[in-house]
Amino acid sequence: MHVALFEPEIPPNTGNIARLCAAANTPLHVVGPTGFRMDDRTLKRAGLDYWNEVTLYRHIDLSALYDALPDSRFLYLTTKASRSYSDFSFAPNDCLVFGPETRGLPNALLTANPDACLTIPMHNPAVRSLNLATSVGIVLYEALRQTGPHAASKLK
Repeated sequence: MHVALFEPEIPPNTGNIARLCAAANTPLHVVGPTGFRMDDRTLKRAGLDYWNEVTLYRHIDLSALYDALPDSRFLYLTTKASRSYSDFSFAPNDCLVFGPETRGLPNALLTANPDACLTIPMHNPAVRSLNLATSVGIVLYEALRQTGPHAASKLK
């Protein structure tokens, strides 16, 4: 399993996701420019002292991510999809791609990959979206539950 953050904007979210990935033994891929420096103190603080446990990769763009993971299936998490993550069958080498906090993944990417778009259902229509770190935690742990604990450890 892999987690990819496309152009993340908020350092504490990325730090919390890094800690989550460390705990889940899941590589984290940061794609494109970020809204912060990777040595930002709030990023480092959110990741606590677990940064040495994070398998972190940087990619200039999505093409570089795709090139780095040729055997992965890419799944795009978005509020614009109708298919719930909980109705999906995950595979061990899937890459869960999440967009920037303020705008989500590009519409062109979602339109080009409709069968690979998943959402987290929200029962209150007044709430537009969940926090990015919360969303990653929800979907990653469901994917790991489905694929078994052995899947993440084989990739390291």
